[in-house]
Amino acid sequence: MHLMISFANCSSGSCAAARHSLKLPNLEKLLSRLTPGALDRGDEFSLSTPHERVLARAIGLPLSDGQIPWAAWEAKASDGAWSFITPCHWRSSAKHVAMAGLTLPDFSPAESHALLAAMQPYFEEDGIELSYQHSERWLAHGELLSGLSSASLERVVGRDISDWLPSGPGALKLRRLQAEMQMLLHNHPVNEARSERGVPVVNSFWLSGSGAASAASAAAPLARAPLLLTTLRDAALQEDWAGWAQAWQTLDASDCAALLTTLEQRSDVQLTLCGERHAQTWRSAPTGMLERFKRMFNQPRAASVLEQL
Repeated sequence: MHLMISFANCSSGSCAAARHSLKLPNLEKLLSRLTPGALDRGDEFSLSTPHERVLARAIGLPLSDGQIPWAAWEAKASDGAWSFITPCHWRSSAKHVAMAGLTLPDFSPAESHALLAAMQPYFEEDGIELSYQHSERWLAHGELLSGLSSASLERVVGRDISDWLPSGPGALKLRRLQAEMQMLLHNHPVNEARSERGVPVVNSFWLSGSGAASAASAAAPLARAPLLLTTLRDAALQEDWAGWAQAWQTLDASDCAALLTTLEQRSDVQLTLCGERHAQTWRSAPTGMLERFKRMFNQPRAASVLEQL
């Protein structure tokens, strides 16, 4: 049993204040009984998040920053470069343009299909084939996507998009395509209906999960990967630190408690904590009596451990 918790810590000063108020007894018991592995180091400016790096390593995907081929892997395809296309709302202010959220509220499959049909001819002019995956995300396939580095959508939410735009050989053409789509979407009937309902319009798209996968990695099973828990994600992305702290309390009382019970039944368990920068995994391993005795009196504080991430 291997649990992975994303957004276990963030670099915000307000997050630090919330972190020090946490009471996570089950997490602390787990940390005192499991053996820590090496820190998977990164930084908060990497295009791929720490939990993406851990998942990619477990599955066997390439680890180049911003080029983990998630779209190719989901498509089970080894025929060139793929990317995810996410219809989204960009929020404009006097200082910058920011990504409004991970998903669009009240965005139906019918609306998604209608926008894909309207946008598809423009993508095809640049040799990119679009296909529907689900209402919140489409798949893109084409040579223009080769060598492209793109940021995870989770990196961009609430932030100035100019710091996170794709880079690579086809980046300029893709920016031109984004500008064309903004004009196309401006008066589209789907957006007129969304405006009437008082929900955010679709005014652009985000490209992520870019890269090409080998035949072996495209066929890699998810069964090898840890179970990713995103309980903390939404509150963290919204910078709702009271909500984030409450979500941690819920997580400790549920999933962490269940993992502790599994460990006490002498089953092998792993726990991976991922922050904005780093990730670290703790594993069950045989320990001698002296080591167990030391751990009894050196139980780590959750806040101190999370601060290192």
